[in-house]
Amino acid sequence: MKGAFLGLGAIGEPMAARLSSRVDLAVWNRTRMRADTFARTNKARVAATPREAATGTQVVVTCLPTSAEVERLLDGPDGLEAGLGPGTLLLDCTSGDPATSRRIAGRLAGKQVGFADCPVSGGTAGAQSGTLTIMVGAEPAVFARAQPVLEAFGRRIEHMGPVGAGHAMKAVNNALLAAHLQAFGEGFAALAKAGVPARKALEVLNASSGRSFVSESLVPDRVLTGRWPQTFRLALLEKDVRIALGLLDETGVGGPLLHLVGQLFRQARAILGEAADHVEIIRLIEQEAGVEIRG
Repeated sequence: MKGAFLGLGAIGEPMAARLSSRVDLAVWNRTRMRADTFARTNKARVAATPREAATGTQVVVTCLPTSAEVERLLDGPDGLEAGLGPGTLLLDCTSGDPATSRRIAGRLAGKQVGFADCPVSGGTAGAQSGTLTIMVGAEPAVFARAQPVLEAFGRRIEHMGPVGAGHAMKAVNNALLAAHLQAFGEGFAALAKAGVPARKALEVLNASSGRSFVSESLVPDRVLTGRWPQTFRLALLEKDVRIALGLLDETGVGGPLLHLVGQLFRQARAILGEAADHVEIIRLIEQEAGVEIRG
């Protein structure tokens, strides 16, 4: 099988590396240097344009920051759409928005190109180990064709419904992640100021009903150590929360809590900047409270 992977970012690069061991892979990235570096260490060839990457392939995977960028990638004589032939699959692993995905799917249907939105969860570690959770929005026949490809970098691959359902699921998942980060930071800042040892408090929390992925996986490695590694930008998480809020509005769900979370993350993004990691929302809460959550 011939394939292409477009978007070699923090999570896209290890996903593409795993895919390159299964298919004859072409890669493209907006910054050519990243594609050249990837090709030197993986079995892949570098394409000069999205069209060149897609030409002659059976499957194309995109992994970009937003759905708008995926849609723009289709345009023009050197764009992705120009290289997609009948029967090709376009699998979009971007954490995108349902409406744009439905628009892309409709646009490509006339060319007999199958489309699925396939956002992933599990971070860079999951991408490297091939254990990502992948939430797929697609017609059943497209999902059946996509699944063997997605198994290159995913362990749990779930068909969530029609096109857009995968992106809806991912957006809600990440909105809840944002809520957990904010809530943890507030609660544990108060505990620290009350003199409760952070590590002991975390051990008790993780044996109790208030535990979450944030408390079990992110906090021990990052907050208690004060390391704050850069793995997933807060700006992208804030974007995902906005997508979730759009879904709430579209479905007529009020969502006062998630709207407040969205407001707090917009403020944090403005304060911390575009490069900040998503867990740094807790560091901002620490600064505002005048305390550190360490152990």
